This record gives sequence, C-alpha cells and structure tokens, in this order.
Amino acid sequence: MNGVIIVNTLKRHLFAVTTMVWGLSVTLPVLAEYKPIEQPVEPANPNLKIESRNDLFKDQYPKQYQTWADTAKSTDLDSVNYEDPRVVVLWAGYAFAKDYKKPRGHFYAVTDVREILRTAAPMTPESGPMPMACWSCKSPDVPRLIAERGEAGYFGATWASGGSEVVNPIGCADCHDTTSKEFAEGKPALRIARPYVLRALEKIDHKFDTSDRTDQRAALCANCHVEYYFAGDLKQVTFPWDNGVTVDAMEKYYDDIGFVDWTHAVSKAPMLKAQHPDYETWMLGVHGKNGVTCIDCHMPKVQGADGKVYTDHKIGNPFNAFEHTCANCHDQSKEKLQAMVKSRKTEIKEVMLRLEDQLVVAHFEAKAAWEAGASKEEMKEALQDIRHAQWRWDYAAAGHGGHIHAPDVLLKVIGTGLDKASDARTKLVRVLAKHGMTDPVTLPDISTAENAWKATGVDIEKARKEKAEFLKTVVPQWDKEARTKGLLPAEK
Repeated sequence: MNGVIIVNTLKRHLFAVTTMVWGLSVTLPVLAEYKPIEQPVEPANPNLKIESRNDLFKDQYPKQYQTWADTAKSTDLDSVNYEDPRVVVLWAGYAFAKDYKKPRGHFYAVTDVREILRTAAPMTPESGPMPMACWSCKSPDVPRLIAERGEAGYFGATWASGGSEVVNPIGCADCHDTTSKEFAEGKPALRIARPYVLRALEKIDHKFDTSDRTDQRAALCANCHVEYYFAGDLKQVTFPWDNGVTVDAMEKYYDDIGFVDWTHAVSKAPMLKAQHPDYETWMLGVHGKNGVTCIDCHMPKVQGADGKVYTDHKIGNPFNAFEHTCANCHDQSKEKLQAMVKSRKTEIKEVMLRLEDQLVVAHFEAKAAWEAGASKEEMKEALQDIRHAQWRWDYAAAGHGGHIHAPDVLLKVIGTGLDKASDARTKLVRVLAKHGMTDPVTLPDISTAENAWKATGVDIEKARKEKAEFLKTVVPQWDKEARTKGLLPAEK
C-alpha cells in the first residue's frame, strides 16, 4: 500500500516506526517491546504415523466418508467485505481488509486458503508474505509434516513452500489415528496430532490423553476453531490461554508480552486480529458448561438405511438434523427454537454494528489527530482503547455460531467493546481540541467495498490480477507435484 508501513509483528522486536502517512511524518506508537514467551519446539517424531489422504478410507468407512464429502455442497462464498464495507476500514493495513469470506465446508479448506486474496500470489516457494503457519488449520498434511520435520522444520518456512505438501483438506487424520489397529477395527481412535494444540489444552487442565470421551470429542475441534497467533521468529502457532480463555484473559496475555498483529493503516493503533474462538466461547456458554459438545450438535449419530448407527460427518447447521441434535435435549418445536436463535442473532448483530460504527469513526478521528500534530504520548491511551475495543468486536465477529454457543458472553464482550470505543473517542476529542480542531471529523465515503478500499489505499484490482495469475500457473504445479509424491490420487 502507498505510504503505509505494516509492522511485522512476527519478528522478535517491535519498535516505534516512522513513516509518511497522507503526506505527514508520524512516529507510530507501539504497545511495548514484543517479548515472545519461551515454549517447547517439538522435534521430528518418526514414530508418529499419519496417513493424510482422505480418499484412502472411503471403502472402509463409506458412510462417514460420503457425509464428509457432502461438505462440498456448502458452496456459498459470500464476501463480508462487500456485505459490510466497514470491515475494510477496521482491518486497514491487514490482509483481511482485501478479502474475507464467510466459511464454507471443510472440503474446501485447502482450496479456499489458496484462492483468498489474503495469501497473496507467491510465484516461487521462497516468496510471498505468509508463513507456513497459515496452513496449520487446513489439512491433515500439517500434523504429518510436523511429525516428519519437527516444529522448527515446519514453521520455519514460507506458506508457498508448503503448496505441494498441504493438499488434502480437513479430514480423517485431523481427528483419528488412521494408522492404528483400533481405527482398522472400526473404533474412533480419537487423536490430536498437532503438538501445539496438546500443549494449549494442558494449560487449561484439559490434557487430551487423560480427558474423558466428552472432553476429547470437544477438544478435537480445538485443532482449528480457536484463537491463536504466530509467535516469535519461528512464527509458531500458539494459543493465548496462559491466563484463561475469556476475552479479557487473552487480551491481558497479548498486552503483557507486547504482541501486535499489525499497525492500523488509518489510526496507527497497535491492533489484534481475532481468529475464530469457537472452542473458547463454547466452553463459556450453556452448552459447554453442560457437556453438550460440538460433535453432539454438528456431527450427530444417525441411522443408515441398513439400520446401523454412524456419525454423520457432514458438519453443518444443527437444525438440518433437528431430530438427532437439538431434539435430544430440547422439547420446544424446531420452529420455536429457530425463532429464538434468529432473534438472538439479530440482537447481537445490531449491537455489533453499533460497535463497528464507533470504531470506524475512532480510526479516522485518530488519523485527524495525527495530522493535527498530536504526539505519541498524547495518542497512546486512545490507541490502546481502540486496540481493546476492536479486539472485542473481532472476538465476537470472527467466531462461528456464538449467538447459539454463548449469546450472553458475546453481548457482554460487545458491550465492553462499546465502552472502550467510547473511551477512545472521548480521549481523541480532547487531543483534537488541544490542537485546535473542534469541528466533527469528516469521514470518507465507505458505503461500498470499492470506496472503502480507495479510502484506505488498497489496490484491489492489482491484488486480484496477481492472484489470478498465481492460480493459473502455480497451483496446478503444486497439485502435479503432490500427485507425483502420492499425496493426492492420480488423475483419472
């Protein structure tokens, strides 16, 4: 982006950076020096065998495989950037501002991360902005590679270098020990093979190997549906659970170590980007507290035509299998429960949009304050409030199904976010007044995604053109190499 320096928070230290912003020299404030927490780096584990190809199990488990394959029917790729252009401003300077789509089926996990503009268009294995860690939630090839290379060998590489290795979408070996005797005998053989997930679970007293079956089934989803960040020079996937799993506990963790995902391109605030803290919100909600797991609602046991019961692997909306999910506990009708859920979703969305509006204004008020000559010290507290307010918005917005999992938690999170945004704007008004600006700050037109991209300096057409060339030339070569290695079935 022209005139914008994005602070690379994946490096060991963050410093105040000086850049030209809208023709004005500004010293960017940062939270503190980033001090990565020391943590284990697991070596290669040749004894850990992982068969990552999902197609190899379709004959042994035809019903489970077919229902998993049916996640391919979730084809909608709605763009949040177009639906709600405010997010382009909220993520200004970060890759999510270019492209953020609503999630679809697990079948597309690899396809979608290849095609999203966020991963850019690396034309060689060494190029591109993203680290190898960006594959980590997408495929059973990931634990296979960690077992083969160790965490240092896996994380210490570029995203593009993994293109021909991470090719099988989320599937069997993400949750099961597919090479075990138990699995061959038709038993679940539940396993988490990503070492960083096992470490995180131990921090919250959920050691996988000693957990009961209920906790194990839920923890499998923590392979991916969690908040995480890329720590230190190694860019190692790490869950910020040292203080707990609440929004406040994770915020304190990030503040204490001085972690910043990026410096906002408009306000210059030191920002945090939430991922998808579904496991955390589930734990805090009524279902989690009562032992109703993700599997119970999204992968229920159903009876096939042959009368045999099996687990439906078409992960989706619980209402699509109401008699096997919600009706196991609730005596209300499907229609009544749907109306309740819809109402909660609407209420949460309305409050969330209010917070978005406040944040958009706060970012542009901060921009105006910098242009008026505000100092780093004058801006520090307001920018910290922006950081905390948007972290709460993103925590609520990035998750899936929070309006069902823990609506009370989300409303509290968003409510405290509104408080933080109000605090930020109050402080910014004082800074602006101190520098002679008493009129309301004029906002640019961000009524469409195109206008918002223009207002924040994003050349979206350039990004799309580069991505199209990447998909045309590089991705087919990745798949060809993967087939040569036996990681994908041969073309028919």
